[in-house]
Amino acid sequence: MIDAKPRILIVDDEESIRDLLVMGLSHRGFDTEAYASAEEAWQEVGRYAPHAAVVDIMLPGEDGLQLTRKLRQDPELYILILTARDATADLVQGLEGGADDYLAKPFELDELIARLRAGLRRVQGEIASEAEYGSLRLDDTAHRVTAGDTEVTLTAKEYELLRYLMKNPGRVLSKSQILTRVWGYDYPGDDNLVEVHISSLREKIGDSQKRLIQTIRGFGYRLGD
Repeated sequence: MIDAKPRILIVDDEESIRDLLVMGLSHRGFDTEAYASAEEAWQEVGRYAPHAAVVDIMLPGEDGLQLTRKLRQDPELYILILTARDATADLVQGLEGGADDYLAKPFELDELIARLRAGLRRVQGEIASEAEYGSLRLDDTAHRVTAGDTEVTLTAKEYELLRYLMKNPGRVLSKSQILTRVWGYDYPGDDNLVEVHISSLREKIGDSQKRLIQTIRGFGYRLGD
């Protein structure tokens, strides 16, 4: 579910482009973070947990194609790549590597914003309203969770936490990622809140042996193997 103020990650080595996007997107109601390199951006992805990324293909060091493939680990992330007007081969590689859409430079800010909004709606719409893992089933439409034949009563935050885990089975999610996705980027609390909710969630879904929601020491949590 997209927050009222979507978070947009901007990665471009041209300062003028970064400034344009930060100012333009912020003015239109988006939250932004901008970086000049793929390495810098990747270090902050877990903490920032963006809903969308605008990535220039031509970057110093690790290029935008490599970053796009890494960002694609998040199925809910909308990725828009920026290309040179005649860079057909790069464009194809970007789309095959996981990008959702592209714009050629120079671009119109209004078009980029329109594509971001449409892309965020489309990506969210493509995510199934139901999720299953083992005996667990989550139905977003009915806002209902069952463990086997038993309906489980969860608080709003426990529901969002389980939903995030079930939408990313097998993926290790850090405490900072969970805190940002479930409580919001500006939440002033610490990651002990995540531990408390994980413990409560395990109890309610009958996972006292921690076989479903596994603790990956030093990293975070993972649903399943």
